[in-house]
Amino acid sequence: MSLLETLRSGLEAIAAHRLRSALTVLGILIGVAAVILTVGLGEGATSSVNAAISSLGATTLIVTPGSTTSSSGVRGGFGSSTALTTTDAEALGSKVDCPDVAAVAPSISREEVLSDGTTTWTTSVVGTTPAYAQILHRTMAEGSFFTEAQVQEQADVVVLGPLTAEELGLGFDPVGQTVDVAGVPMTVQGVLAEASSGASATAEDDLALVPISTAQSQLFGTTSVSEIYLAARSTSDLGAAQQEAEDELLNLQGATSPAAADFTITTETSILSTADSVDNTLTVLLAGIAAISLLVGGIGVMNIMLVSVTERVREIGLRKALGATPALIRRQFLTEASALGLAGGLVGALVGVAGAVGLPHVISDHIDISGAAIAGAIVVSVGIGLIFGVYPATRAARLTPIDALRSE
Repeated sequence: MSLLETLRSGLEAIAAHRLRSALTVLGILIGVAAVILTVGLGEGATSSVNAAISSLGATTLIVTPGSTTSSSGVRGGFGSSTALTTTDAEALGSKVDCPDVAAVAPSISREEVLSDGTTTWTTSVVGTTPAYAQILHRTMAEGSFFTEAQVQEQADVVVLGPLTAEELGLGFDPVGQTVDVAGVPMTVQGVLAEASSGASATAEDDLALVPISTAQSQLFGTTSVSEIYLAARSTSDLGAAQQEAEDELLNLQGATSPAAADFTITTETSILSTADSVDNTLTVLLAGIAAISLLVGGIGVMNIMLVSVTERVREIGLRKALGATPALIRRQFLTEASALGLAGGLVGALVGVAGAVGLPHVISDHIDISGAAIAGAIVVSVGIGLIFGVYPATRAARLTPIDALRSE
């Protein structure tokens, strides 16, 4: 029997038991679709996070305060300390002590309620300086950013994110209108342009920026800052700028070594490395869970093939009596098993791709379609069919013609 005849015979055997074959294919289909979707979710999350972090710029440094310990011994998380102040930010802007630092933007933020008449909206209110827009690459859609003079004057002005302006119902011309920020009336001076798409685009578009002096004196009542954003003169100066900033802050805090510092300086590279590590771990975990579905599908293939061998004992005996070799019998059953695996892989790939296209409209998360994951899942599904078909095929090949023909 030629290979083509073996394939035809195997497909006829599958077609003769359509429902049973369909249920077997379903098990592999679910596993393949799950692998494609979980890998796609992991890669989509990684792409979105990396895009959001990259928007900071390759020359950006972020200084955050350390942790605190209460009188009862309870330790707060990183960033809970009030060790960083606007004075520190001014020192980091010194061209004498930090010549490789091109721009400095201290910021402090809290969730506050904004209102425009009867319309209210809770968002992140950020007190900062004009350098914030330069360092974080934010542009204006309408109006203008507040100036350094307005920071010095503690001006009651606010720059809104586009989503915030929309939620407050400010209409097509929000510039010049008055909104209450935590109960303080402020004039809308401008609206930011939309941030690039990504997982954090919504957060970047939903905020209110006010002069840091106004935030500290009228809204938050503190001189500390949450972060200090720094921009190095160039990518090649990033390391030097980080070292200068670290030395300056250590000197201001009277710390003798970085281990004793009450602050942390991070770069885009370090944040990307951490994000990639977390995303890769989650992707592997999700793909591993999905792979279990493929394993279950493989067990289903084995069960169906064992049933098929039992039902076709007389057929096997007749073939052997007519001269079919054990290798030929084994090949026929392996062909059937691999065909079931291939069918499950192909249909599962189609379902996975359809899910990757349709699900983002429901769950608002981007899913990348990975060609490598699709090809790998199909190859694995065929491999599972072969692996789990070996035992039933071997069992069929070992039947002796006389015993098989004698079987009822």
